[in-house]
Amino acid sequence: MNNDSDPARVEEMDDVCALPLVRRLAATLDMDPHRLRAGDPLPRGWHVCLFTVDTRQSLLRPDGAAGLGVTLPDLGLPRLMMGGRRILFSGDIPIGAAVRRESRRTAVIPKEGRSGRFVIVTIQHDVFVQGEQHPVIEEQQDYVMRSAAEPAGATGDRLMGETQRQRATATATRTVVADETLLFRYSAITFNPHRIHYDFPYATTHEGYPALVVNGGIPSLLLIQLFRTEAHRQPVSVSARNVAPLLCGQPMQLNALREGRTWRMWAQDSNGRLALDASME
Repeated sequence: MNNDSDPARVEEMDDVCALPLVRRLAATLDMDPHRLRAGDPLPRGWHVCLFTVDTRQSLLRPDGAAGLGVTLPDLGLPRLMMGGRRILFSGDIPIGAAVRRESRRTAVIPKEGRSGRFVIVTIQHDVFVQGEQHPVIEEQQDYVMRSAAEPAGATGDRLMGETQRQRATATATRTVVADETLLFRYSAITFNPHRIHYDFPYATTHEGYPALVVNGGIPSLLLIQLFRTEAHRQPVSVSARNVAPLLCGQPMQLNALREGRTWRMWAQDSNGRLALDASME
């Protein structure tokens, strides 16, 4: 990473919401890919397959993580994890449309935790459909940059504090097992080279996890899919916070609870512990 004296600098990327790519994501989520056609609105949340950062192989971080679409300060913290995201949908992306993303870094907040020093970096992404003056998607992403892991044998870090058992009673649930094939396909579609998702020796020896870690975007997309099924509409906004890692090969339970117009959505690991906490409207 390079030092950056202008944190508010806007960095732009162009892309195309290509039908073959969207169909691959549908297949990865175990949906019929051929129900999606050019001109259809992209299912909300699926913009994760767009604007994949083409970081050169020699410039990847030691943990395999690629760039995030903005220049990050050099903080001497070698590990990177997604902490959470907040998304506002003002419109839809037509499948096949050209799109543009404007990105900027909005905050760098140092913290101290049980595992030592870490920093939360917040990035703002605004997504425009070609020819439109206003963004159809406004998204803030929080990333946690951390120091090197403890020696082998340590358990994987919890990202944002202690896990807790979920006491609410869900009105709808779904159980999914994210196996190695799902992680591989999702990582390929999103061009994600982060080693904790595919390199078992690295994930267990260097990062201290007991297994490969499920990409944070997978339970988020599955929860949005559950929301669409239960609410019978697309979300207008999504706010999600990663609390603890979900592990490859272990069942995750997806939960939905309606609270007026807002829906509380969450994912639990195989031990019933909260892993992802979200609200959708």
